[in-house]
Amino acid sequence: MVEKQCPMQDLTRDEVILYLRRSGLRPTRQRIALSDLLFGKGGRHITAEALHEEAILAKVPVSMATIYNTLHHFTQAGLLREVAVDGAKTYFDTNTSNHHHFYHEDTGHIYDIETDELQVVGIPTPPEGQEVWRIDVIVRLKDI
Repeated sequence: MVEKQCPMQDLTRDEVILYLRRSGLRPTRQRIALSDLLFGKGGRHITAEALHEEAILAKVPVSMATIYNTLHHFTQAGLLREVAVDGAKTYFDTNTSNHHHFYHEDTGHIYDIETDELQVVGIPTPPEGQEVWRIDVIVRLKDI
């Protein structure tokens, strides 16, 4: 089973502000509003474009540049996990635990693979002075 590790899920506004500060991020109005959109719906995978659309619908005045910057700052702070499915499509995952993904090529839908359903074996020895930090597996799906 995939461990649902969503660090800011179910936090009050004051707790979100405190969590952002503890993560080294200034709790601006836009970051707080985007946190509500990102983490208020539980574990999810979202693109910058989809978050921007949600922000517009929620009447949160924010530019695409701010969306991208916020998503990348949240990722660097460990609040999100970036999942690049190809050079042009990146999702941000609120579940930061170590897990893998299915990606449906036709629909663009991405979802978690249960942890016990996939084992990565035969990991090569990294070069001296380096370690394997994380392994990301994306299993691509198509309808038959």
